[in-house]
Amino acid sequence: MEQTAAVDPILDLARPSILRNPYPAYARLREGTPVFWHELLGSWVLTRHADCLAVLTDSNRFASDWRRAGEDIPAPLLSVQTLDPPEHTAIRHLLLDGFRAQDRQALHEDLEHRIADLLAGLADRPSFDFVGELAEPVALRFVTAFLGVPAPELDWFVPMSRTVVDGMDAGLWPEKREPAVAARARLAEYAGGWLADPPEEGLIAYVAEHAADSGVAETVLRNSLRAVLHAGYESASRLLGNAGAALLTTPGALAAFRATPATAVDELIRYDAPVQADARVCVTDTELGGVTIKAGDPVTLFLGAANHDPLRFDHPAELRLDRAPNPHLGFGRGAHACLGASMAIRLAGSVLGALARDYPDARAVAEPDHRRNLTLRGLDRFEVTLRPRAGEEVRP
Repeated sequence: MEQTAAVDPILDLARPSILRNPYPAYARLREGTPVFWHELLGSWVLTRHADCLAVLTDSNRFASDWRRAGEDIPAPLLSVQTLDPPEHTAIRHLLLDGFRAQDRQALHEDLEHRIADLLAGLADRPSFDFVGELAEPVALRFVTAFLGVPAPELDWFVPMSRTVVDGMDAGLWPEKREPAVAARARLAEYAGGWLADPPEEGLIAYVAEHAADSGVAETVLRNSLRAVLHAGYESASRLLGNAGAALLTTPGALAAFRATPATAVDELIRYDAPVQADARVCVTDTELGGVTIKAGDPVTLFLGAANHDPLRFDHPAELRLDRAPNPHLGFGRGAHACLGASMAIRLAGSVLGALARDYPDARAVAEPDHRRNLTLRGLDRFEVTLRPRAGEEVRP
């Protein structure tokens, strides 16, 4: 039975009742102590939009590369995600150039055909798992097609990927660290041969062709391609799951999506973003939110709380699919802003647009079941149907 007494404001976020909707709990943190030291994490915690934005956009004072604070980071962990400028600049530019060189229109057209076929098959069934049978296979197929490699088997890849994500919360649950390290090693081994025997097309082909002139170490290249696979899959699949749950459990939202496709996906990201937390380390004494953060202090940014900050968003608890402008932090900001943000938005638009257009009677059969993750927010299972209720007419 779930305990009612809250013993810790961060651990409490993992309680099932709060995990379903953590945003009121975030609001209490933001209103009470928006910048505070958390002993278990050994980190400052930030919950306001302005403070989180300030850290994300200031890589001079807040580092993603913890070596700048004296930490010993092993080579297998050095990638586009963990390096800072100027080292970060070379690998980011190489990957961005590779992104731009791809025929993204052709990729999306192929994907849209696959989405239509998949939804048509699911429509014949009384209900299905939106996560395991739609969001995850579509996201994995999309990311690997972009990379130019065959998609691995879901039964092998998904549990390993989830174990890596579980390890992101090892600051709270240390027992998750070692399984995550082992899973990351298996994932690295899987991706290790890509540059040695690259495909003819896709991002990996581009990186392999231009690697020699990039000035980027091969270890960083390999780690970064592995990171693109894992982060791209997890961000896309969790975005689809969270957004699908918001649309199918909010009255009128699916119809509203059809009317506001240009702004809807950004609002769905703000409303229930996959990336709920990020971390940096302070490298220069800095005052933030009335608190002096010392060099060497870790800083945890609760981006989910920032995306619901009423000082930045009117009526943040409401899902307003026509919200604009929408300066959410769902894809980060600054030097480490998500490389594939535009592609994730288009992928979500394709899947959710097809759902809203072709299956306007789609609805939830059961409440979404959330995974016990605080860094990356996502669903374990979400049972839905594309059929109208008995006795209802099928709408065009």
